[in-house]
Amino acid sequence: MRPIPLAQWRPQHFKLALDGRVAHVILARPEKKNPLTFDSYAELVSLFRDAAADDDVRAFLLSGEGGNFCSGGDVFEIIGPLLDRDTKGVLDFTRMTGDLVKTMRACPQPIIAAVDGVCAGAGAIMAMASDLRLATPGAKTAFLFNRVGLAGCDMGACAMLPRIVGLGRASELLYLGRSMSGAEGLAWGFHNRLCEPEALIGAAMALAQEIAAGPAFAHGMTKRMLQAEWAMGLEAAIDAEAIAQALCMKTADFGRAFRAFAAREKPVFQGD
Repeated sequence: MRPIPLAQWRPQHFKLALDGRVAHVILARPEKKNPLTFDSYAELVSLFRDAAADDDVRAFLLSGEGGNFCSGGDVFEIIGPLLDRDTKGVLDFTRMTGDLVKTMRACPQPIIAAVDGVCAGAGAIMAMASDLRLATPGAKTAFLFNRVGLAGCDMGACAMLPRIVGLGRASELLYLGRSMSGAEGLAWGFHNRLCEPEALIGAAMALAQEIAAGPAFAHGMTKRMLQAEWAMGLEAAIDAEAIAQALCMKTADFGRAFRAFAAREKPVFQGD
């Protein structure tokens, strides 16, 4: 299926707003703290998959309505029906949820999560899979899979979370399923910055716009290499980065940056 430009997207299970080069994805079921459903999972996967081919969008902002980020999978619309599925049906679901993280990490655009209030289960995973996380002091992030009798190894949590907060802290969060406060998340390196609730979306959008104004090809390469180098030794990583940087040096944006520097001007990147 051919990718659809994000400007033509009309999602049914969340909101999407374009602000210049930034695509703002808004989880919008505030009466239930913005849980995900089978349909919203699938639609988010399609969105981030299409984004990989959209040169007009340079960054994502991901947030929730009503003072909360996302309460995870809807208990009655996902967990209940899963009890009636056979093993293949359950595996189809867990693979689809994993596809959400895969597409978030594979799309070249950096993703900024604006986390307020409840950020639990799959919501915590979406925040984890984002590139940067801004939060409020009242944010409560919980990888609470053990609370429903499941393992902490969900949607890549055992691979990604230790790389963000360290193995011991990740183990604590995954074994206990307890909430990590905004201040704790900042101290542990999960959050990049704390903002007051009324300033959160503005600060996250400003950060997204700043990134979107940068060299899109180079940002995409940075994201790709951050992902690829997890499994590399140092020598292989250095060799891979030499190739990646050489490709960036052949972009028009690299030449624009040099000419702007020589003229003592700020470069205006075009993404080519």
